[in-house]
Amino acid sequence: MTRTTRPVSWIKAALKEFETFPEAAQSICLAALTISAEGGKADIAKPMLGLGSGVFEIALPFRGDAFRVVYAVQIAEEIWVVHAFRKKSTQGIKTPQREINLIKDRLKRLKEMLR
Repeated sequence: MTRTTRPVSWIKAALKEFETFPEAAQSICLAALTISAEGGKADIAKPMLGLGSGVFEIALPFRGDAFRVVYAVQIAEEIWVVHAFRKKSTQGIKTPQREINLIKDRLKRLKEMLR
């Protein structure tokens, strides 16, 4: 029997940030990541446009805050979580540009590291 679940790896800074999320929010996001690792897509995960294919964002509205976990499914054998952040602003659903730039930078460095 072949194992279909892929390992989930974390960029250290993303994990550190993720650990500041409320426990219940962490559980929901981890469940969504597990669905991805098993080849599916959670309801709260959506493709992040403009960052290339295979980059997804888990968007979790939780107790007045919005939590985001960004992961890439096409970089290596595993699923890579590249960024996690709490979105304070309520300026619609747009991800702030500085977060986008950080994600792009981390994806680039990750690809170089895994080459």
